[in-house]
Amino acid sequence: MTLSVLVPSSVVREAEDKREATRKLGYVARAATVFRADRLVVFPDREGETRWGGEFVETVLRYTATPPYLRKEVWGHRDELQYAGILPPLLVSSTTGSESDDSGSLQQGIVTEVGPDGRVRVNCGLQHPISLYTPPEMEAEEGERVAIRISSREPVRARIVDEPVPGFSVSCTGLEEALGRADAGVTIATSRFGESLTVPKLAELSPRIEREGATVVFGSPGRGLPDIFGIDAEEVTVEPSDGPGFDLWLNTIPRQGSEVVRTEEAMFASLASLTLTE
Repeated sequence: MTLSVLVPSSVVREAEDKREATRKLGYVARAATVFRADRLVVFPDREGETRWGGEFVETVLRYTATPPYLRKEVWGHRDELQYAGILPPLLVSSTTGSESDDSGSLQQGIVTEVGPDGRVRVNCGLQHPISLYTPPEMEAEEGERVAIRISSREPVRARIVDEPVPGFSVSCTGLEEALGRADAGVTIATSRFGESLTVPKLAELSPRIEREGATVVFGSPGRGLPDIFGIDAEEVTVEPSDGPGFDLWLNTIPRQGSEVVRTEEAMFASLASLTLTE
């Protein structure tokens, strides 16, 4: 299955300063990592943005998704990353195989130089960049991120593989485009005005998500999805005429005890239920 998580560009609208906005985005990234999201998409909500908008949100999330050993080379020094030091580590689980079958661990590398005959130099967290061949029919450009299988570090035995890199990707994409992807799966809008997530409903929904994947969309503090889409909160619907077309509107915290559930809190609560398996 493919899991896409969407948050609005206004996700840090209530943050009092840049430090607090950075910390909040760190927990958004943690939620995406914990529940193995494949994509974390920032969709535009210009009306809801305050001081820190879409560019800030996307930059911090991209930085967070970058492995620590690549951050300096990829990002250097940027104003948006002033408080990057307070971001919690993601500790993305690598896909590890047995060294006896030469599968090794899968991690991310960045191409630093493209040479002749399909060879490239790659920084993948070892002491020095290493020279590797690209797989047949795969072209790599300088600055591109690639997946590396490392079966031994002393001596170094590694290869570039045509596989998704560990962790999640970050993009800034319109909502309709994200919902229209071929691998969008079950499209879910989270809202306290949606249908309550019950045990029977989850039993019905989980097999479908496991089979088809899911795209789960969240609002921002004090500005839920009905407000963002300009529709009547009391009449949320799946009809395209009333906003983006979702398969369902879902209240994943039906016994909500706080007037406002922050986006990162809603992500942990919602994804914990929606990623359950039989």
